Formats: sequence, structure tokens, C-alpha cells
Amino acid sequence: MLNKSQVDRVYLACGPTDLRKSIDGLAVIVQESFQLDPFSSHFFVFCNRKRDKLKILHWDHNGFWLYYRRLEKGLFQWPNGQSLPLAISSRQFNWLLDGLPIEQKEAHPKVSAQIII
Repeated sequence: MLNKSQVDRVYLACGPTDLRKSIDGLAVIVQESFQLDPFSSHFFVFCNRKRDKLKILHWDHNGFWLYYRRLEKGLFQWPNGQSLPLAISSRQFNWLLDGLPIEQKEAHPKVSAQIII
């Protein structure tokens, strides 16, 4: 099961990715195209052209995890148009996995409380 609490940052590969690629092929994209370290504790998320499948690459201690998700119905709200990866919050990542757009206009903003009144 995907442990979203262990994620440091989430990067989306904007636009479609050929999901026939496995761990090595996706790690090369992260390293060479995105100029990021695939051995970091970040999640790197890729989506297919039809937007009904995701692959998530994640390094954990001594090996990679490759998570695969296929929707039986519906599509992921996937960003398009950028060549660089899009860094999103873990909250936005949860929205994405739930089939929602990553920009929720009506979501409560994060509050950093300092004192109790």
C-alpha cells in the first residue's frame, strides 16, 4: 500500500509518459530530463496519454518502489503543457489520486496557529 506519510515532495511529469517504461526508464527521465535525484525520498508521478493510469517511482532505503494505479472509470486531472516537472503538496497529491483537480479553489487554506485564545 502506498504510504503517503513518508513522502517528502511530489513531482508530476506534466503531459503523457509512455508507461511501458519500468523503474530504470522512469529513473532516467527523473535524472536526465528533470535534473532531479531519483534516489531522493520524493515521489515522481507519471501518467499515460489516456489519463487513466499512473506510475509512481519512489526510492526507499535500498531499492525502488514502483506503484501502479489504473482507474476502472474516470480520468486523472493531469496537468499539461510544461516540460519541467510540477512540484505539488501532499494535499494536492491526495486530491489528484481522488480524481480531483490539484487546484481546489474551495479548500480550506492551511493555518499555522501560534497560540490558543
